[in-house]
Amino acid sequence: MKLITAIIKPNKVEGVKNELSKVGISGITLTEVKGFGRQKGHKEVYRGTEIEVSFLPKSKLEIAVKDEELESVINAIQLATKTDQIGDGKIFVTDLSKVIRIRTGETGPSAI
Repeated sequence: MKLITAIIKPNKVEGVKNELSKVGISGITLTEVKGFGRQKGHKEVYRGTEIEVSFLPKSKLEIAVKDEELESVINAIQLATKTDQIGDGKIFVTDLSKVIRIRTGETGPSAI
């Protein structure tokens, strides 16, 4: 089992959700976060004063998947988010050693 963490632009969340539903994924955790990387932020004008905004709003998606679903989920995320511009985001994949469904006590892939 794997945990996919994707940091993406907030306006791409709905597209990712739609693409993931096409590959059979129905469970996503969404967190609104701020961060910066190569995009470096931008300048805004507030009450006539220019301010440097270095932490940009991003959306963090977390998706637990079975090993055999990994590549199709990664492809779906890339399809919905890729613009070939700086700031498209990142996808991180980590191993899940154990998953437990609290309601039923199921463990392993059936708990996803």
